[in-house]
Amino acid sequence: MALNIPGVVAMVLFYLLILGTGLWAARKSRKVERKSHGDRTEVVLLGDRNIGFLVGIFTMTATWVGGGFILGLAEAVYTPKLGLMWALMPIQYSLSFIIGGLFFAKPMRDKKYITMMDPFQIKYGKILSAVLVLPCLLGDLMWVSCTLLGLGATVTVILDVPYVYSVWISAAIAIIYTLLGGLYSVAYTDVIQLSLTFLSLWLCVPFLLLNPLSTNIAQTAFNHTFQAPWVGTLEMDKMWNWIDDFLMLGLGSLGYQSFHQRTLSASSPQTAQLTCYASAIIIAILGIPPILVGAVAASTDWNHTLYGSPSPYERGENTFILPLALQNLTPSYISIIGIGAVAAAVMSSTDSSLLSATSVFSSNIYKNILRQQASDYEMKWVIRVTVVVVGLLGTTISFLTNSTLVLWLLGADINYSLIFPHLVSVLFFEMPSHRILKVILSLTRTDKELPYSQCCKLNRNPWSFLL
Repeated sequence: MALNIPGVVAMVLFYLLILGTGLWAARKSRKVERKSHGDRTEVVLLGDRNIGFLVGIFTMTATWVGGGFILGLAEAVYTPKLGLMWALMPIQYSLSFIIGGLFFAKPMRDKKYITMMDPFQIKYGKILSAVLVLPCLLGDLMWVSCTLLGLGATVTVILDVPYVYSVWISAAIAIIYTLLGGLYSVAYTDVIQLSLTFLSLWLCVPFLLLNPLSTNIAQTAFNHTFQAPWVGTLEMDKMWNWIDDFLMLGLGSLGYQSFHQRTLSASSPQTAQLTCYASAIIIAILGIPPILVGAVAASTDWNHTLYGSPSPYERGENTFILPLALQNLTPSYISIIGIGAVAAAVMSSTDSSLLSATSVFSSNIYKNILRQQASDYEMKWVIRVTVVVVGLLGTTISFLTNSTLVLWLLGADINYSLIFPHLVSVLFFEMPSHRILKVILSLTRTDKELPYSQCCKLNRNPWSFLL
């Protein structure tokens, strides 16, 4: 296959548009930073807590509609062993946003936390809470890798551009405008990216549904035609696995710093809540096109396409099913538009994950533990260096697997198992470990002058007797 020149030109134009928007937002960020009388770190990480309702909806939704979301949904629906019954991510994320709006957005925004790890440090001290920072950072790294893998697979299949080039170029552009403009650049580029994703995906759907090489998806939904029905089945012995997966994606999303960064940056607690509710509706709508792509691919006799036999699933290429369907079942100009949808989705999630991991490290590790007296200028450079390091690590991980679904589920599982339960406990319950800690300290405290509660109020480390 020869290099797709029109597609490459379209991608270059897209990247220039995103980079230009990011640089414009970076200028806006610097102006706000100069006028701000408060903590300048908040301007970079939280947009000076001045993100309005409309921009908030775009950046909240765009963060979740990434390469993993689009390619992972299509892959799950197409894979015979899974099907639609195991691809309910849009519903799970909608549920996550609604729960977040009802229970998490307002209390965290009212207390003006910078990251979701702040309540841990306030309640349990810096050293103990630092342990939970590690899985938080790992989850964001998985997300960066997942989104870049989705883009690399799509560009490689349709444009015949080497995988390594497409991944590194996309990562470099996201890194550049994120480190220059912080949340302002991320939020305003999300507006462009989500708009392109929405329009491009829905533009591809009619061409896929009406292509002559596929059977009507209504007929193949429950009948074995070219493969197992794309709706899938849910057997009783798999019921608990299905419930676990549903809760993992539905609740695990609330363990991502990216979600709380959007609510904490909102202009008011009410805006944060409304943003969650509106995003819950939009993300469900955006989940429909990838599902239809997977359904059409499962309803296609691939022997009659240029791809030929055996099918993508038999070749082990089901992770590439979305770009393969666009390439073989739609006109070339439509497949190029489809690339734009994936590229826009990937960039919007990648920059959010970069900023998320950077926020947690710079604020909760560097500022609160390593260098408590760090100046605003020093913190600005720490943030920039961290963005680059996280970007390089996440990009490197994307070369270790070829399945976006695996990385997507791994990141969700990390946050569901290690972050979400602790976050619920620290916000809404008096954890047993907290009471145990007070008993231990009352018996072994080396600082006899200050009780545990006063140590916390004075921001002193209650674990000092172990150090």
